Amino acid sequence: MTGPALDISSLHAFYAKGGTTTAIIEAVFARIAAVNDPGVFLHLAGKEDLLEQATALGSFDPVAKPLWGVPFAVKDNIDVAGMPTSAACPDFSYMPKADATVVRLLKLAGALVIGKTNLDQFATGLVGVRTPYPVPRNAIDPDLVPGGSSSGSAVATAQGIVSFALGTDTAGSGRIPAGLNNIVGLKPSLGALSTTGVIPACRTLDCVSIFALTVDDAWRVFEVAARHDATDAYSRTVPANRFGRTPPTLTIGVPAKADRVFFGDAIMEAAYDDALRMLMELGHRLVEVPFGDFYRVANLLYQGAWVAERYAAVKDFFDTKEASFHAVTRKIYGGAKQLSAADAFKGLYALQALKQDVTPLIASVDLLCVPTAPTHYTRADLEAEPIRENSRLGTYTNFVNLLDLCGIAVPTGMRSDGRPASVTLLAPWGRDGLAASLARDIHRASGLTLGATGWPQPTAKDTTAVDEAELIDVVVVGAHLSGMPLNAQLLALAGRLLRTARTSDCYRLYALPGQMPTKPGLIRVAQATGGEIDVEIWQLTPAAFGQFVAAIPSPLSIGTLFLSDGTSAKGFLVEAAAIADATDITHYGGWRSYVAAAT
Repeated sequence: MTGPALDISSLHAFYAKGGTTTAIIEAVFARIAAVNDPGVFLHLAGKEDLLEQATALGSFDPVAKPLWGVPFAVKDNIDVAGMPTSAACPDFSYMPKADATVVRLLKLAGALVIGKTNLDQFATGLVGVRTPYPVPRNAIDPDLVPGGSSSGSAVATAQGIVSFALGTDTAGSGRIPAGLNNIVGLKPSLGALSTTGVIPACRTLDCVSIFALTVDDAWRVFEVAARHDATDAYSRTVPANRFGRTPPTLTIGVPAKADRVFFGDAIMEAAYDDALRMLMELGHRLVEVPFGDFYRVANLLYQGAWVAERYAAVKDFFDTKEASFHAVTRKIYGGAKQLSAADAFKGLYALQALKQDVTPLIASVDLLCVPTAPTHYTRADLEAEPIRENSRLGTYTNFVNLLDLCGIAVPTGMRSDGRPASVTLLAPWGRDGLAASLARDIHRASGLTLGATGWPQPTAKDTTAVDEAELIDVVVVGAHLSGMPLNAQLLALAGRLLRTARTSDCYRLYALPGQMPTKPGLIRVAQATGGEIDVEIWQLTPAAFGQFVAAIPSPLSIGTLFLSDGTSAKGFLVEAAAIADATDITHYGGWRSYVAAAT
């Protein structure tokens, strides 16, 4: 693949050395032409529009905009203002006036939408061939299915057309295509990324997923996009679990040998064994876990309750325009019309009973490691068995959202036949950071190049070389707190959370008007006339501290803050003039409590 590498680390290094967004946009369109796969994109942004958006970003600033100048693609069941959304059904197509929440957040962070990508119609399928448009070609082996339903997003990423892409994941659509195309597929905890502006499949289970060339890139996108959204009834705030150094010894659950399913694919079975050996070489302990009940949970997904939920999402359209649906999709949705409310409750009861059985198994280990898929299928295989083979691909994915697990698919190497090998790490809700940290170790240990590009993995940053005594403590009080909109700026500078604390009682906290994103201002007052305010203390290297401080806009500034435990550190303060029209929120005890009350 010619031109600069598009993993975010390499791309931002290119910009830092004077490279331009114009060069990157030209490279993106050159790659689209070179790949010459009409099945990947259903709609492309105009080159001139992209150049205007890039110009509007101003000077390169990865602190204020951690995704500055990064090209990405969006699955065509997620709204992008000014681009049609069709869910791969032409008769359903509409023109959204607003971006989906997740797209808006990524744009605010400086990312550029290249286009909308193909999918299994209405995100129903794991194969990537259930589309009325040309089927995207698998980036590694064109005989294989591309994987679905997020087929176009995975292929666009694997081919190096974009740095990352958004998909969705209900039954494995953010993991299966990643495994089939030698890339990373991050399926966040349910509710971590807003689904406002996303056409639902099973709304109670849907996730927006992230395809990326590296785990670091997937996590950087996650940190930007993982925000609570009051417009999404299923939105949840994911705890700020640190992504970084993996604990030296983890207990990792793997399916008991007698329970492993590969449908006769001895090559895939051998590749999984190789991945398990890699985990042991990394110092981790493997524990076999009975998997029968996990498979029983997986089988529920295409029974009563959740098939009915898929039908409910598009009921009015299906009932009036059934002929508009792809033949296989029509058969699945049509079957749901025969289901009753009693069938749905029967499924819910069965799931709850199985949860009781598998919860202790999940709790007995730090993570689970499963094959991303039990086998690979060719496009010819799917023509012969369009439903059975699709179901088999979901063996290790269908149960995940039903059990409220987070997951990440990561390449582990190439099989003996040259096809991609991948495992998926699974963890309880909210432990996304732990799963991603181990996934990064696995990807690095594999030594693989990125996707189908031939680009080497970027050089790993040496996190052990920093002199602890040189780190500078920084007190943050508002939008830079963990999980808040500007926290990604600290993470982009390799900041690390040291501890939580409270200020002394000589500060008052104000909600400042006219700030985007919303921010508070902390100002010092006479002792005992203020209140103790919740804060976090982060650590930065001297170079990162200087870069961070240089980007702080007026009326905020950095001064010395005094803490309730008698210590002090540099942190955020506000100019006195800025609070004239501000609202005093000291009584909330902190910005996080104020935001929670306001929403």
